[in-house]
Amino acid sequence: MPAQELSYDLQGLSAEFESAAPQAVLRWAADTYGENLAVVTSFQPTGIVTLHMLSQIAPRTPVLTLDTGLLFPETYALMEKCERRFNLNLIRLHPAQTVAEQDAAFGPELWTQDPNECCRLRKVVPLDQALQPYSAWVTGLRRDQSERRANTPIVSWDKKHNNVKLCPFATWTEAMMWEYIDAYDLPYNLLHDQNFPSIGCWPCTNAVEPDAQDKRAGRWANRDKTECGIHVGNL
Repeated sequence: MPAQELSYDLQGLSAEFESAAPQAVLRWAADTYGENLAVVTSFQPTGIVTLHMLSQIAPRTPVLTLDTGLLFPETYALMEKCERRFNLNLIRLHPAQTVAEQDAAFGPELWTQDPNECCRLRKVVPLDQALQPYSAWVTGLRRDQSERRANTPIVSWDKKHNNVKLCPFATWTEAMMWEYIDAYDLPYNLLHDQNFPSIGCWPCTNAVEPDAQDKRAGRWANRDKTECGIHVGNL
């Protein structure tokens, strides 16, 4: 089916899913794409809920996560905990260069000089390569996360990766995520208890004021940057 026609069909499907539970979206995705479906997560609250639901629907779905070499110790600990608890089919994606090799090639701490290039090398390129075999991927985008994400569709055609992009929790709120995590006693990143609403690489992630409305305010603070680049072009 041509991409344009598929995009049109997915637009109607996305509208149908507006009132559906995330489990229904995940079940449809697993039934439709099978082994050609992947989950991409950085183990934020939405990712934890996704993994818990999928463990009951399609437990062997490949789970892709970006190990940039610059993650917080708490993030690595959470990865291992989730891998054991959900028996994940976890695939850790690594950049072509270690941090030391990147420092040698581009100068020390590239993230301070050119954060966009650092994100491209350590996140965007590895994920672009890893998604090539898959027909569809699940993400944790939600409309309440930022103004840029406010119109996130539940299902869409991803022109960048030439596959289907699914955001089963697009309509959920932060409060709903935490209510689910508490109800099922799910693990989460302990940095959330220290006012880190969104957690990325340690050099570019800060705590925020307790009443901060922007859930991504602590990412690339004091810079004109709100996205690492993975979702740019599809928001």
